[in-house]
Amino acid sequence: MPTLRDVIAARPRVYRYLRPTPLYQYAGLSELIGARVWVKHENHLPVGAFKVRGGLNLVAQLSEQERRAGLFTASTGNHGQSIAYAARAHGVRATIAVPEGANPGKVAAMRGLGAEVMFHGADFDHAREWVVGLASAKGGRFVGPTEEQLIHGVGTYALEIIEDLPEVDAIIVPVGAGSGACATAIVAKAINPGIQVIGVQSAQAPAIQMSWAAGKAVTADMRTVAEGLATRVPFENTQRIMRKYLDDFLLVEDAAIEDAILLLLEHTHNLAEGAGAAALAAAIRLRQRLAGKNVVLVLSGGNLSADQLRRLLARTGAVAAAS
Repeated sequence: MPTLRDVIAARPRVYRYLRPTPLYQYAGLSELIGARVWVKHENHLPVGAFKVRGGLNLVAQLSEQERRAGLFTASTGNHGQSIAYAARAHGVRATIAVPEGANPGKVAAMRGLGAEVMFHGADFDHAREWVVGLASAKGGRFVGPTEEQLIHGVGTYALEIIEDLPEVDAIIVPVGAGSGACATAIVAKAINPGIQVIGVQSAQAPAIQMSWAAGKAVTADMRTVAEGLATRVPFENTQRIMRKYLDDFLLVEDAAIEDAILLLLEHTHNLAEGAGAAALAAAIRLRQRLAGKNVVLVLSGGNLSADQLRRLLARTGAVAAAS
């Protein structure tokens, strides 16, 4: 199981290419929640999401044979961008399978970073199953979204949170495959077991939360608009870590996530994708429990497509006109 020591060891490999991201307190969000609320701005990273930390840590440790054979992975966008960014930084070829209908901005970003992007299947899990076979046929290294080296790298943002705000009481983390929640919980509980770590997933893609709650693998339908949370099949290694360390794990409706995107735009002037806004949606639901506490919301990514933003703003305009 990953440890705090692993995360500390990852820091030089991550910070060779990245700087720590800001942790800002926002009066408007604090008033909304009734707590002292900070946002951890992982959307400020070069690919607009937290996962790049893990990619840099993993690719830096590849063997020479793995570097020559190249990397293969599947992604709805942010994990793929992470691997593409890290592969380019280290001169390694990357092939990324994405589902049909993947976020076009994320696809363009992966290609812009030099990765070969291939469309396959209706969702992430279909794309992942297919590209595993492709990697095997070509003799390449498949990188799953929950590998331990990814978790180690991602944990560097949790260390930054606690260094910047030692008095943090609760950290709320979006959950897709679970690397971010696992990394945050490992770091937080090793430093201060009193820090509450709360995961959040879309109620329209509940498999990971349902598996955590049931204590066994559960699959579920997936129809969320938040592609970063769109996982249909749980991963045993992240489930094991989350069951040990997470204090709570909530489901929030897509409608609440979309409201949170607009609230973050209004109060922080930052663009959040669906997964990135999920932590705020959860905090609003947990308002009573969080009252008076020091709360950090992990804005895990900001890669909202232009079409998604236009749709949300149009909905807001329609509501305003109706009122």
